[in-house]
Amino acid sequence: MTDDPPAPDSHAPDPHALFESWFAEAMAAEPTLPTAMAVATADAAGRPSVRMVLLKAHDTGFVFYTNLDSRKAGELAAHPVAALLFHWKSLARQVRIEGPIEPVSDAEADAYFASRARDSQLGAWASDQSRPLESRAVFEARFAAARARYEGLAVPRPANWSGFRILPERIEFWQERPYRLHERRLFTRDGGGWREGLLYP
Repeated sequence: MTDDPPAPDSHAPDPHALFESWFAEAMAAEPTLPTAMAVATADAAGRPSVRMVLLKAHDTGFVFYTNLDSRKAGELAAHPVAALLFHWKSLARQVRIEGPIEPVSDAEADAYFASRARDSQLGAWASDQSRPLESRAVFEARFAAARARYEGLAVPRPANWSGFRILPERIEFWQERPYRLHERRLFTRDGGGWREGLLYP
């Protein structure tokens, strides 16, 4: 527990601005993957699952990319809402986000895919994400085949690889305080703006 955690920015005009302030501090302070966030989804029957992904853009929402044949993408197709959690241990902070999702545009997906490391691009072609894998050797052979196929060529984005944007309806900023007297600021979507309140810790 930190003895003197940094105070939240009480002058932020909206939760997106406050998130950007906290995110900038996390980028400077968090030693490993400050962009990491847990994404929780549910299938059509309401059964939940959660996994870690990386935030790739923050604008009107929070963007991540994946194989569209993966379990998470299938669950989002069946139940198009998600919850996110950032945990920045070095700052004793969490941010929780909930809302519906929308697909990113093809232009956004193409631009991000083009920015990835080449081996990551090839891995997207080699992987049937979330599907059973007979052995690691099979995956390595598929990766080698993708590398040979695109030798000397730009690697195109697979048609089944794209991204999602979570459009927040609820954003909670959690700040650790001594003796578990934590501070919880909740922003909820209210028409075209936001309503702010506090929650008991």
